[in-house]
Amino acid sequence: MGLASTFGRNVRNARRAKSLTLEALAHDVGLAYSYIGELERGRRNPTLKVVERIAKALDRDPIDLLSSTPADQDY
Repeated sequence: MGLASTFGRNVRNARRAKSLTLEALAHDVGLAYSYIGELERGRRNPTLKVVERIAKALDRDPIDLLSSTPADQDY
């Protein structure tokens, strides 16, 4: 699995664990919900700034969102 797919899977899992919709996360981060959806499907490559913004909105460490084995497995 590539980094974009890993990031997308981790974002989706963390978003769902917080009971957030794509729209709610997109609003919190200031991005289009379609872009968030493409990130979650591994079809887009975010900048590091976007990774940081999403991690902050999800209360996660950016490294955990990029890791194939997140330190916090509860999401």
